[in-house]
Amino acid sequence: MSEPESRRAPGSVFIPAPRVTGLVELLDRLDRAVATALSPVTSAEGVSRDGWRVLLMLARGGGRSMGEIASHTALPAPTATRVVDKLVASRLAFRRTDPVDRRRVLVHLATDGRAVVERVCGRVERRAGEAIGASHTPERAQLAELLEVLAVRA
Repeated sequence: MSEPESRRAPGSVFIPAPRVTGLVELLDRLDRAVATALSPVTSAEGVSRDGWRVLLMLARGGGRSMGEIASHTALPAPTATRVVDKLVASRLAFRRTDPVDRRRVLVHLATDGRAVVERVCGRVERRAGEAIGASHTPERAQLAELLEVLAVRA
């Protein structure tokens, strides 16, 4: 029995350090809040949450390989392919052969996809602004930077 276990009352449950569990719990709550805000907006556009992740990635420019899409979205390759197939069928994305490597196919954001991204981002930004204030505050910029650090490390 380790030292901390010997100090616990019989029948008590071990709870990790509050800093870690508190952060994980906050991130989980934030994820649910984002899903709650985003779902109705993306659903109204006929796009799933996974489809939305792909559209955002494509909106950052350039064509993306299926491997890049699967890796970035943390989707298994077959699931990423199904998501892209739906986006292509909905005319939100299109596939084109890579001009540098003719063996690769790249996925691009279509004009209709760009319009969906702009509409969804506008609606979500308005909802976020109502909930947490203006988008151009130092606190939101700092939060975005910190979340980016966490996302890169994950």
